[in-house]
Amino acid sequence: MEEHRYRRDRRNLLQFLLSSSSSSSASSLSHIDFDTLSADYVIDCVKSGKVVDISEATKQFFHESSFPPMTHSKLGDSFLLHTDPEASGSPPRRPPPTTTNASSSSRKLGSFKIQNIENGDDESFKYRASPSSRPKPVENFKIASLGLPSLKTGLSDDDLRESAYEVLLASMATSGIVICSVEDQRKHRTSKLLSSLKSRKDKPNVQSLPLDKNLRLLRTIREQMQISEAMDECTRQKMMMLSPGKTRVQIDTPQIVLGLLNFTFKSDFLSEKSYTQWKNRQASILEELLCLSPNLVTQDHITLKRSLAMIRNAKEWDFMSTSGRAEVVSVIKQVASTLSSLPGRFDLQNETYYWTCGYHLNIRLYEKLLLGVFDVLDEGQVIAEADEFLMLLKLTWSTLGITQKMHDALYLWVLFQQFVGTDDALLLEYATVELQELISAKADDENVRLYINSLICSIHFNTIEIKLSLIDAVFYSLSIWCESKLQDYHLHFSQQHSHLKRVMSLVSAVGVLNFSDNGHMKLRRFNLNTEAAEILESYVKRSIEAAYRRAASDINHLSEVEKKHPLGVLADELRLIAERELNGFHRELCKWCPNSGMIAAMMLHQIYWERLKPFLDGVSSLSEDVKSVLPAADLLDHVLTQLYNTGYGEKRADLHHYPIGEVAKPIILDWVIAQHERILEWTGRAFDLEKWEPLSSQQKQAASIVEVFRIIEETVDQLFGFHLPMDITHLQALVSVVFHTLDAYLLKLLDQIVEKRYLYPSAPPLTRYKETTIPVLKKKFLECMPLDGNVHDKLNNLTIPKLCIRMNTLKYIQKQIDILEDGIRNSWALVRQSIDNTGGKKQLLGTSTCSDQIDELFNTTFDIIRDTAANTISKICDFTGAKAVFWDLRHAFLFCLYCGSVEASRLDGVLTRIDTVLDHVCNFIDESLRDAVVFSICRASLEGFAWVLLDGGPSRAFCDSDIVLIEDDLSALKDFFVADGEGLPRSVVEQEAKFPEQILNLYSLQTETIIQKLMAASEQISLGLDSHDHNNMRLNNAHTFVRVLCHRKDREASKFLKRQYQLPMSSEYEDTPSTDPISQSPLRSDLAKRTTSFRWDSTHSTFTSFRKKLQEATSELRNVGW
Repeated sequence: MEEHRYRRDRRNLLQFLLSSSSSSSASSLSHIDFDTLSADYVIDCVKSGKVVDISEATKQFFHESSFPPMTHSKLGDSFLLHTDPEASGSPPRRPPPTTTNASSSSRKLGSFKIQNIENGDDESFKYRASPSSRPKPVENFKIASLGLPSLKTGLSDDDLRESAYEVLLASMATSGIVICSVEDQRKHRTSKLLSSLKSRKDKPNVQSLPLDKNLRLLRTIREQMQISEAMDECTRQKMMMLSPGKTRVQIDTPQIVLGLLNFTFKSDFLSEKSYTQWKNRQASILEELLCLSPNLVTQDHITLKRSLAMIRNAKEWDFMSTSGRAEVVSVIKQVASTLSSLPGRFDLQNETYYWTCGYHLNIRLYEKLLLGVFDVLDEGQVIAEADEFLMLLKLTWSTLGITQKMHDALYLWVLFQQFVGTDDALLLEYATVELQELISAKADDENVRLYINSLICSIHFNTIEIKLSLIDAVFYSLSIWCESKLQDYHLHFSQQHSHLKRVMSLVSAVGVLNFSDNGHMKLRRFNLNTEAAEILESYVKRSIEAAYRRAASDINHLSEVEKKHPLGVLADELRLIAERELNGFHRELCKWCPNSGMIAAMMLHQIYWERLKPFLDGVSSLSEDVKSVLPAADLLDHVLTQLYNTGYGEKRADLHHYPIGEVAKPIILDWVIAQHERILEWTGRAFDLEKWEPLSSQQKQAASIVEVFRIIEETVDQLFGFHLPMDITHLQALVSVVFHTLDAYLLKLLDQIVEKRYLYPSAPPLTRYKETTIPVLKKKFLECMPLDGNVHDKLNNLTIPKLCIRMNTLKYIQKQIDILEDGIRNSWALVRQSIDNTGGKKQLLGTSTCSDQIDELFNTTFDIIRDTAANTISKICDFTGAKAVFWDLRHAFLFCLYCGSVEASRLDGVLTRIDTVLDHVCNFIDESLRDAVVFSICRASLEGFAWVLLDGGPSRAFCDSDIVLIEDDLSALKDFFVADGEGLPRSVVEQEAKFPEQILNLYSLQTETIIQKLMAASEQISLGLDSHDHNNMRLNNAHTFVRVLCHRKDREASKFLKRQYQLPMSSEYEDTPSTDPISQSPLRSDLAKRTTSFRWDSTHSTFTSFRKKLQEATSELRNVGW
């Protein structure tokens, strides 16, 4: 069939090239023998634009045929062997040996074969594996022939096809069907074969002239059987001459051949070779039908041989006179008439001697006619005129000895052959329908049955020759092919799973070969019963075994290519086999054999377990080999479990699982513990190298936290990437790694933050305002407590941008911890789902409890990280505001604002500096944290403003006119943070500004009123009613009233403070603290311990001693008015 396609395509391509040439006309191509043209010569002429010389092309063809075939390529010209390839033997099938070192040889997985399968008491399969050589590759089994007696004359497929067409034309002509139209209609018909094929394919309903229905059908048949138009025209004319004026007469094949020989001459052909081939074909047909007849006497045989030799002899036959040729034909015709006159063996209607004598040729001719129903442009499709074509073929039945049953069997045969060649599922459907009709057809007449049984075919199966009738030969050939495919359906139906269903239907109707008790082979049909289950079970076992052998044969090679342990590669290959069985074949096989999936799963399970067990015994750590083998084995176990569970029966035992989880549990836990130590080390190193600069303009967190999460995520991915069974112990270990890593990072970050109390300066000594005109020669300095050097360095390093990066980093932790938790939960859910699916009902019992434990584990662990990060953000945010005001702006804000004179040192300069700080914050802080940081700076600014009013020291004293200016400054400070509605909410700012406003209200009171409030507050102290809750008594306590009196430019206040508390004059102190670097370091203050209240310590008087003085003054004031 392949040679036939090649020759057909070669003709079509050459005709296309010649028809496209400007120098060739359509009429000049009809008589060209394209088989004798040199393709190279034609292509060279087309490329160069030369005129194609047909005689030169023919000469080149015969010249090239004397040399061995040659292939042209970029690498050079390659000459093929001119000798018989069979004599040289086949090339070696095994690959050359590879060179490996001793270390890699231990990983080789030897080839094994399954010697036998034993069925033990536990109904499980047992295998004995032994070393074997590499199995031969499985070749695609071609369909067996019908086993017709061979043709002795060597007729080719083309010869049979052309002779079959001649028989069809003769049968139509002798049946009264017009096979030639009038001459003027024939002139309009095209002469190009390829053009006619294309016209019929693209425009099937378009006709150049209204032709008779039979003529149109006959033209389609000619195109389908690939008969040239010139040969067709010549043959039709001779056929009309063969039976002029005769209708419905029976004609046999020798009569057709002799008539053609009598009326056909060399002048009817354009080339001598074409005529020679035609003439030799006719002689071979006569020899097959006449010379090989057992009823031919010796003298007639000699005469016939001599006559046929004369026909084949070109020098003798071609130059013979018409009378001489007629005499030769007459001699042959006389012998043929003698044989034709012999009675039929079975007394059938229209039976001739040639029905039984030449059945081997007749059946082959009819096969060629049936093949015409398949489209030459798409051999997987049946032509639209197939039914009409088949009806027309009935005219040849009397000539070729075909009955209805023989037609059905042969049509089934060609349909199935075409399916095997094209793999078109529709053809297999057609074949199955034909088979069902053939089987269900009513029984033939006894004589017809005897006739069909006399058509003996010989089929060879397993070195056994079986003699069969034609119908049985078709059935046996189909059965042999189907069984060959079903015994390795994993190979033959791996791409087209649907073919399995159709082949199963076919083989169930045809039957399977079976040896009877007496040693005879017969077909045994089966249905959906126990017998069918046994047959299908054997198919499953053999196919699984064959698939395993193919997989095992390439394991070592694949292992080297994929750099993977052979056992891991084998597990992957077996898993693919199991998945094909489960998803592709089981749905159909279970209809015939319900336990087919269970059988396949048990076989594959036992095969791999024999290899895996020694490996598991040697596992001690999570090596690369273990990482490749255990996941592959576990995945194979899951698929085998699914396949096994497709079996039926309540008593079905569970499949023994590979102990992957038991082996993997301790080594995974060891790996997690080892990773814990490494991750903590990497985290510490990354933190120590951190410079607290933003990662980018869009990502404002620190680079170290990104690295830490990358390490954590890689560890999580690696753990779940092992694809190994895990329990809650492994999850606890993993979560512990995550917790301790992030907790260590947070502790290190928190350790870099200084306590806020170190930011506040100590309160200056309490003094009374007193103007003096005599300068003091030696004034006292404001004493400051020095800070520890490490604290001082930390404060200098904690700049506003770096504090913002730290807060951004903490915010990043909050976001990433949610993503990380979701990822771990999802990965864990997949692990548990896989385990639950494998373990079945037993695993589901503790699912609820395990889920609760997991939720508690995640909530407890990750909530601690979230809370710690949130608290740290709040602490750093509060620290940032205090740092900006009480450390970075301490000189401009705390020491210079309103110093000496309110009018000379207003708040405008301080606001400019605060605005600069806010710009830095907005540039570095994350958008979600910006408002919180700005609010912290706002609160600290208002606290600093209150500090100036109450703890301004000896250099600050306010009169009534100053209070008005200070109130304006406070309003400006509030408006600054509100920023015309684009900053903080006004209600929030007003709430924070209440205390400074209340202090200013005290300054607006008369001195006598303030003293009265001080007396009332002092009474509470003397009575022990002072609860030290400064949050509730910050405005109305004695300390606030005393300090307001200390900062008033008022003689009455000064006299009161001198008499009652013996406070020194403010003029005795320098206006600013000492300029000593250490002295300028921030001092401890109770401001760090309060949010909206203040507490002061003085180097002149401690809180305890000052409280005693207040109590004493109160007792005096009770008795004597001041």
